[in-house]
Amino acid sequence: MMTAEGEDNQKVSAGETAMPREASGEQEVPSFHPDQKESVDENHIGTEPDMDPTGSREQTTGPVVVTGNQKAAAIEKLERVRKWSITTYKCTKQVLSEKMGRGSRTVDPELEARVDILRDDRRRYDQVTRLAQTLATQLADVNQTQRILGDVFADLSLKTPPLNVEFGLISDTQRFLSKSGETLVWAINSFTADMNTLLNKTIEDTMINVKHYETARVEYDAYRCDLEELNLGPRDIATLPKLEQAQKSFQSHREKYEKTRDDLSVKLTLLEENKVKVLHQQLMLFHDAVVSHNTTNHQHIEQASSKLTMPGTESPSWLEESGSPS
Repeated sequence: MMTAEGEDNQKVSAGETAMPREASGEQEVPSFHPDQKESVDENHIGTEPDMDPTGSREQTTGPVVVTGNQKAAAIEKLERVRKWSITTYKCTKQVLSEKMGRGSRTVDPELEARVDILRDDRRRYDQVTRLAQTLATQLADVNQTQRILGDVFADLSLKTPPLNVEFGLISDTQRFLSKSGETLVWAINSFTADMNTLLNKTIEDTMINVKHYETARVEYDAYRCDLEELNLGPRDIATLPKLEQAQKSFQSHREKYEKTRDDLSVKLTLLEENKVKVLHQQLMLFHDAVVSHNTTNHQHIEQASSKLTMPGTESPSWLEESGSPS
């Protein structure tokens, strides 16, 4: 039989064991059933920050670190854009000043005269090429018509026995002219192909050098005028650095202008020599093709004409025989 004091001690010990863990300072670790783990993880998707393999939380935002190489490349790009903008502005200003008659420009009379001759020759060669191509197209149509006409005459020679010889000769002549015309068309097409090569490749390559020369000339004049304006102004501590920089830019663009001018002069000389050789050969081939075409056709027509019976030499008609006295 338990006494009252023993019962109190038992209640106190029972109360200590029933004390929650929070009161003792320990954190309660919840236990989950294995089947509940997947659902719990799904419920927490999007609520927890990303974690790296080590279990630490990964920071998703923060300052962007630019390395030294990237910074140098960006600065270099900005510097190129700045220089391009300044050059474009100066060149635009120079071109407008020249068109309005207020700006001076550097002129090389001999070189620019050769460029003008090249432009004029290019225009004339292009006109000749277009006309030759038109002639080839028209001759091709004539050849096709002559070939069809020859077939028709050949069919008539079979169906008209009294005119068998005449229809046959004309049929052969038209077919011969058509075949000869095809050879001439081929020669003209070869001529136009070589002329197109001369225009669109050889001369065009030189015209690219002309464009480079004109661009270098405008840049040179733009920086030359800029340097002249600075030389006319006051010289002090603030303007001396600008004057030195303008002098360096002027010198650089002058060297570039002189180099492009010399390159264009050499290019024009080589083009003139090559152009004479190519045109001499092509013109002779064109002439020989036309002469051969017409000479061969003339000989064939003369031979065909000699086989035809001239009017008045054939036998008398039925009316003439019936009307003659017996």
